[in-house]
Amino acid sequence: MEVQKAVLLLCLFLFTGKPTDINSQHVLEAYIKTDGAWIVKFPKSQYTVKTVEDCAIKCNKETSFTCRSFLYIEKDQDCVTLPANSKTDQILRRMSAALYEKKEYLLECVNGIGMDYRGTKSKTKSGKKCQRWEGTFPHVTNMTPKTHPKADLESNFCRNPDGDKGGPWCYTTDPEKRWEHCDIQDCTEECMQCSGENYRGKISTTASGFTCQRWDSQKPQNHGYIPSALPDKYLEENHCRNPDGEPKPWCFTTSPSKRWESCSIPRCTTEPPTIVPELTCASGEGSSYRGTIAVTVSGKTCQEWSSQSPHKHSRTPENYPCKGLDENYCRNPDNERSPWCYTTDPKTHWEYCSVPSCGDQLRPEEPVIPEGEECYEDDGSSYRGAMSETVSGKKCQFWTSTEPHRHSKTPQNFPAADLRRNLCRNPDGDRAPWCYTTDPTVRWEYCNIERCDSKASPQEPPSNPTEPASTIVLSKGMSYNVLCFFLQDCKVGNGDTYRGPTSTTIVGVTCQAWSSMTPHQHAIFTPETHPDKGLESNQCRNPDNDVNGPWCYTTDRNKKWDYCQIPDCDGLKCGQPAVKPKRCFGRIVGGCISKAHSWPWQISLRTRGKIHFCGGTLIDAQWVLTAAHCLERSESPSAYKIFLGIQTERANELSKQERDVSKIIKGPAGTDIALLKLDRLVLLSTVHVCNCCIASAIEITHSGPVCCDWSTTYSTLYTRVSKFINWTERSMKEN
Repeated sequence: MEVQKAVLLLCLFLFTGKPTDINSQHVLEAYIKTDGAWIVKFPKSQYTVKTVEDCAIKCNKETSFTCRSFLYIEKDQDCVTLPANSKTDQILRRMSAALYEKKEYLLECVNGIGMDYRGTKSKTKSGKKCQRWEGTFPHVTNMTPKTHPKADLESNFCRNPDGDKGGPWCYTTDPEKRWEHCDIQDCTEECMQCSGENYRGKISTTASGFTCQRWDSQKPQNHGYIPSALPDKYLEENHCRNPDGEPKPWCFTTSPSKRWESCSIPRCTTEPPTIVPELTCASGEGSSYRGTIAVTVSGKTCQEWSSQSPHKHSRTPENYPCKGLDENYCRNPDNERSPWCYTTDPKTHWEYCSVPSCGDQLRPEEPVIPEGEECYEDDGSSYRGAMSETVSGKKCQFWTSTEPHRHSKTPQNFPAADLRRNLCRNPDGDRAPWCYTTDPTVRWEYCNIERCDSKASPQEPPSNPTEPASTIVLSKGMSYNVLCFFLQDCKVGNGDTYRGPTSTTIVGVTCQAWSSMTPHQHAIFTPETHPDKGLESNQCRNPDNDVNGPWCYTTDRNKKWDYCQIPDCDGLKCGQPAVKPKRCFGRIVGGCISKAHSWPWQISLRTRGKIHFCGGTLIDAQWVLTAAHCLERSESPSAYKIFLGIQTERANELSKQERDVSKIIKGPAGTDIALLKLDRLVLLSTVHVCNCCIASAIEITHSGPVCCDWSTTYSTLYTRVSKFINWTERSMKEN
C-alpha cells in the first residue's frame, strides 16, 4: 500500500522468538481452508470456541452426523460443524468467515480397496448412473445408510460399505444391472493425466536423475513458487509438480549446476477429464476454447501446433494432449491470459488471437468506462470503473466463470449490475464493490477502491515520539517492536499498524471499547489477549490482520462488529508510478492509450538510427529487461539505443533520457529474456523515469504483470519470469 508523504515513519525491528503449538497445527492439517465462504445446511451444530483448532476438534468429535466441514468466524468465536462440503452443496459468500473442509471428503481417488473413499463419483465403469443408497427403485437394496451408518452412504455416490476387493461400487439405475464397480483412480498411482497439472504423486527426481529441491526451500535455487502463495498447486515437500503450464511436471533441483528440469512421469491409461468446449467464444482465460479462429490480432495466420516451422516450440499436441491443439486453431495450452498461437511470420514468434469473450465483449450499446473513475459513491452499487484487483492484490475471477469458485452472480442473473469481464462490482448491495478471486483458498474480497469522499485527516503526533508506539506480532511465530508515529489519520497496507483516532464504523456507529463486554460479549481481541494491538480504548484497529482493514465491535446491539472507513496513506513505493495508470479491461489490441508517464519504467528500444522497434522494462538505474528475440538483428551492444521518460514515439518530450547499451546478456537456453546494461546510470525521478522492482514471486503469481508497449504485441516476455529472478539478480551483480 502507499505511504503518506507527510508521514514520518521510523521503524526499528527487534526479533523475538515465539514457540509454535505443534498439536494445534496438526489438527488443521486434515482440512483445506477457504476464506469468505459459507454453507447453509441442516442439520448443523453450533458452538462458541476460542480458537479455530477448537472448532476442528469439535468437527472431529461430532456424533450427530458425519462432519465433513466446519465454519469459523474468529471475530464472533462462532463454530458451525456441517455434514456438507463444496462437493455437495452450494457455497455462499460471507464476510470474515472461513470454511474448513476435510481433505478426505474431497479426494477423488482411492486408497487400497477404497473403504474410506468419500468422493462424489456417481457413475459405474460402464457409465451407468448410480441409484441413491436409500432408494428402492429400480432395486430394493440391502445396504443403506441405516444398515451401514459409518459407510457414508450419502446420495448416490460410489462407496465400498462391505469391503469389496474390487473397490467402490453402487447400485445402478439400470433395471437389468443391479450393481457395478466404479472406475476411480488409485491415489498411489504414479501417472499423470494430460500435462500433469493435477499430478499429486510423490516422484521427486527429474528425468536426468537430479534430486528435487523442496518447494518451501530457497536453497540452492532461489525461486517464486511458494507453497503458501500457491495453495491450489499442491507444492508439497519436493514432489514433481506443474504449477505453470509446462508440458509436464518439473522441479527445481538440489544441484547448483542445474536450476530446474522436467520429471519422467508416465501418462495414465484411464480417460482424462472432460470439458464443455466453447466453440464461438472464450470465457476467463480461454482454456476451454475449441473454436476455429486461426488468425492473430494483427491478422497473421497461425502456425500449426504440430509444426516446427518457422518457429520451434514445445507446445505440441503430444506435450499437451488435453488442450485441443488441432491444426492451427487459436488455443491457450499454458495458462496465458487468452488464446494465442505461433505465427507463420518468421519475424513474429507468437501473438494473441482476437477471440470474443463469452458474455463479456464490449457491445456498441454498452457505456464506455469513464476515465479516472477509481473511487465509488455510497455502497458502490453504481461503480462502473475498471478495477479488477482486491484489497490484498488478488486478481478477480470473471463473473461468467465458475472456476475456481462456483456462484450465481452472473450477468444473466444480475443484468443491471454491469458484470463485465472480471471488473469489481456490487451486484447485491454489499457495503462496497467486490469480486470473487482467482485464489482457490479465498472465495471473495472487497476491491482495492476507496470511497470518493474518503480523505486523510490531520492528527496530532504523540506527545512522546521517542518511545515505541506498538509491537507487531507476526503469524509465523516472530514478533518485532515497531517505532511508528503518524501525522495523519490513514492506514498503511491493511492497517495492522493503524493507531489513529477513528472510533466509528463505516456506517457511523460508535465503536464499543475493546475492554468492554457490553453490548457484545467477546473473549478474544481485548487489551489482555492482544496487548500490542492498540486496544486500549474504542478506536478502530486490526488485531487479526484482516485484509479488509481496521474494524471494531459496535455499540449497536443488532450488529456485533463492522469495518471502519480509514483512507490509505498517500505516497509511492517500489514499482508504483506517481501518475496512476488508466485501467483498461480490453486485451492488448482494442485496449486504451495510457496516461502520460503512468508507466515510468517502460523504455523504448531503438536502432542506432533512433527508430523504435521494441520495448522493455527498467529494473535498475543501469539495467533493462527485454525479450531476447528483440535482439536478433545484431549481437553488438552498439547497435541499440534506449529512450526513457517519453510517452510518444516521436520522443520530443523534455523529460527524455537517452542511453547507449554497453552489454547484452541473454537468458538461459530456451528462454526469451535478455538483460541490457546501459552505458551510464539513468536519472530516476518520481514522475518521468522510475524503475520497476524485480517483483517478488508472490506478487507475480497473485496479480500477474500488467503489460504495456509501444503499439506492438510481440515484445511481451514470453517466459515464466519467476523461474529466472535468481538469474537476473546474479547477472546484474556479476556484471
